[in-house]
Amino acid sequence: MEKGYVQVYTGNGKGKTTAAIGLSARAAGAGLKVSFIQFMKGQYTSELESFKKLGIEFYQGGRPEFIIGGPKKEDIEAAEKTLELAKEKVTSGKYDVVVLDEVNVAIYLGLIKEEEVLKLIKEKSSSTELILTGRYATENVMKMADLVTEMKEIKHYFSAGVQERIGIEK
Repeated sequence: MEKGYVQVYTGNGKGKTTAAIGLSARAAGAGLKVSFIQFMKGQYTSELESFKKLGIEFYQGGRPEFIIGGPKKEDIEAAEKTLELAKEKVTSGKYDVVVLDEVNVAIYLGLIKEEEVLKLIKEKSSSTELILTGRYATENVMKMADLVTEMKEIKHYFSAGVQERIGIEK
């Protein structure tokens, strides 16, 4: 691509990762090289199967367990390792699209430093589209972005006790 922009998908509503998956599928369909990197996620997710079929590079940088009661040392180490991989992909100029899924939450939980992500945005290859997802995007991240979309929850079936469903939320 001639010029890549920075997009942020944030907010408390469903659809941030889903939007990034859709953009990734569209980009792959157009012949673009895509890397999809998930912070804090290590459990099975159906997008892995789709990404294999579409030729999208996929990496999970987290443990299978959710972070409950604050991050553990292993969570911080995994997030730092994931950020190093992200830096490599985003600055290399070899990728048209790089998604950093849940990176905003990783900042919020103190797994990685906001300054490191801001530096990554500044240093990204000019031709790489960078997508940052997750609740709690900081003001500084949003200021540096070219596009910010906030997903707002109006109503969600989780509040009625519906669990994650394979192929829909997972």
